[in-house]
Amino acid sequence: MVSMTTSSSSYGTFSTVFNSSRPNSSATFLVPSLKFSTGISNFANLSNGFSLKSPINPGFLFKSRPFTVQARAAAEKTVHDFTVKDIDGKDVALNKFKGKVMLIVNVASRCGLTSSNYSELSHLYEKYKTQGFEILAFPCNQFGFQEPGSNSEIKQFACTRFKAEFPIFDKVDVNGPSTAPIYEFLKSNAGGFLGGLIKWNFEKFLIDKKGKVVERYPPTTSPFQIEKDIQKLLAA
Repeated sequence: MVSMTTSSSSYGTFSTVFNSSRPNSSATFLVPSLKFSTGISNFANLSNGFSLKSPINPGFLFKSRPFTVQARAAAEKTVHDFTVKDIDGKDVALNKFKGKVMLIVNVASRCGLTSSNYSELSHLYEKYKTQGFEILAFPCNQFGFQEPGSNSEIKQFACTRFKAEFPIFDKVDVNGPSTAPIYEFLKSNAGGFLGGLIKWNFEKFLIDKKGKVVERYPPTTSPFQIEKDIQKLLAA
């Protein structure tokens, strides 16, 4: 059994990757509490790109890339249009989650963020699953090779160590030429702020009952920090 104690070296690795990709600016902002929204009220002139205000530094703007034809086409789709494979290799049509609020997360078993994220995700799932909340976990081995196990090993780890009851899916790529279609969709709908790339393990996308991407959160945003947003969508 791999020890999941959070290590400063693991966090440091993520910080190095994240900070090296930040735009050059004199503005300073704290990654853990940063939240990105794709709410329409935040958009201006979609055809030419848009800017978002930082919730931490009101004078700092995140500038997106232009809203391309491909992005417009992707925006017409929803998460419900995709079929993925679960951890046992069976096809799962995501339209089975219509009418539910979803949190989609790329997970890893050997990351410094693993223990806290899995524990909090399991807590939230147990608390809200009867109210129409689902967590979709997608293992990924692209960040520090921190998810090297087979699907069966990943399933055993999550279900035994953290008592995870939420759906866990087939291991996927979230960046690069072999990116899973579901992640191409997620990034095209909430991608400009982080350069379109997933930066590390445990990045999160919040999906509304209609299958639309509502929020994107960086890896260091804990599941508990998202709880109020989940509650709002469940009540909508």
